[in-house]
Amino acid sequence: MPDTSDTPPAAISLEARHASKMAKKKAARDKIMATKEGEKGLVIVLTGAGKGKSSSGFGMILRCIAHQMPCAVVQFIKGAWDTGERRLIEAHFADLCQFHAMGEGFTWETQDRARDIAAAQAGWAKAKALILDPTIRFVLLDEINIALRYDYLDVAEVVRFLREEKPPLTHVVLTGRNAPEALIELADLATEMTLLKHPFRSGIKAQKGVEF
Repeated sequence: MPDTSDTPPAAISLEARHASKMAKKKAARDKIMATKEGEKGLVIVLTGAGKGKSSSGFGMILRCIAHQMPCAVVQFIKGAWDTGERRLIEAHFADLCQFHAMGEGFTWETQDRARDIAAAQAGWAKAKALILDPTIRFVLLDEINIALRYDYLDVAEVVRFLREEKPPLTHVVLTGRNAPEALIELADLATEMTLLKHPFRSGIKAQKGVEF
């Protein structure tokens, strides 16, 4: 028992109330956790106008690497970028994480719809092969939602594949703005990043370590 002889009564009361509240919260949490069992390969959708979608996806990729879980990345739009995450993974973790940069840049940079469609479809073919690979546990499909938005890929086909063919214990993360409703409905976890402020609006360009 801690020595409370020099503690004012009001502080003791505050500490007691806090301890009681936390004990009740822990009991409720333990009760909830007792109902959870088993594992499932999740479909995770990260969308919205705010920054953090790809960053979150790559954070999970690093967790997989730390757990020695074989994983893979397919980039659908930013494949032409020289990004920090790509450098890190290819230089140090290629044995655990495959990295496939299939995109050729944003649509306003390529200005060639047929080429964009071909790149997206090649990316989806690679993604399906990786998801079906029994040795891979986690696949990040970075910016695939943009390819879906522009109809470079068939939303119904992507949803059907994830629902019917994805192995039961394989996790798949799909990032990018404007995720289609059918994909959100299918997802086990869907998060919308809300834009509150962004330095780009103040005239600050994308910066190394923050954006790429």
